[in-house]
Amino acid sequence: MVTKDMIIVDVLKICPDAAELFFSIGMHCLGCPAARSETIEQACEVHGADADELVDKINELIENS
Repeated sequence: MVTKDMIIVDVLKICPDAAELFFSIGMHCLGCPAARSETIEQACEVHGADADELVDKINELIENS
């Protein structure tokens, strides 16, 4: 289960298809240093997105794959 305090790159290792969800909030540089040290919650704050909603979508994606 993914949580909003997880580092983005770790989430992408678990669920590479989650990249599309990060793209949808405007985070297009998933290979940049921020993705290696930034949590989902931090990224959502920067991009004006709801962290809980994004986490729910990622977990739903994992459950359905």
